Amino acid sequence: MSILTAPRFSFEQPQPKSGEARRVRTAWISDVHLGTRGANAGALLDFLREYEFERLYIVGDLIDIWQLRRGIYWPQQHNDVIQKILRKSRKGTRIVYIPGNHDDLLAKFYGAYGNITVQKHAIHRLADGRRMLVIHGHELDAVVQNVKWLAFAGDVGYQFLLSLNPFINFVRRRFGLGYWSLSAYAKSE
Repeated sequence: MSILTAPRFSFEQPQPKSGEARRVRTAWISDVHLGTRGANAGALLDFLREYEFERLYIVGDLIDIWQLRRGIYWPQQHNDVIQKILRKSRKGTRIVYIPGNHDDLLAKFYGAYGNITVQKHAIHRLADGRRMLVIHGHELDAVVQNVKWLAFAGDVGYQFLLSLNPFINFVRRRFGLGYWSLSAYAKSE
């Protein structure tokens, strides 16, 4: 089959044997924000258990250092995520860590550490030979780049909105209404 007539995407994945992880060439994770109550560490652990990959790109904000400076929140599941990533590295997965704005402290540690490389950006070669630039979005955000105090203030406000969501949705459930995200609404305006 020529490259022009080959299907571009396949939605039928071969099912692995029971208990066996699916193998893929590359995976990307971004903006997990471990250290916050909003981090969905359980879902990420499921993903990391279900898939094996040759290369894993962690594209910023795996750990939310901004939030950890305000107060420590670090449940066991967050530890488990870090341990699972390190275990994959020890077993041969090449990990490329590109720091974001919430974990920019790691930008001081560019370099290779075994199978983990910390770098500003990456060029990923797709299976068909095309190249793809991998960066964290904060590099394109003028506020984050030029007015850091405003970025921190915005983050504090966003965290406040996130903290209101459980109360708002408790009241909404009492009135028979579905889930609604104040923080998502504020972002969309």
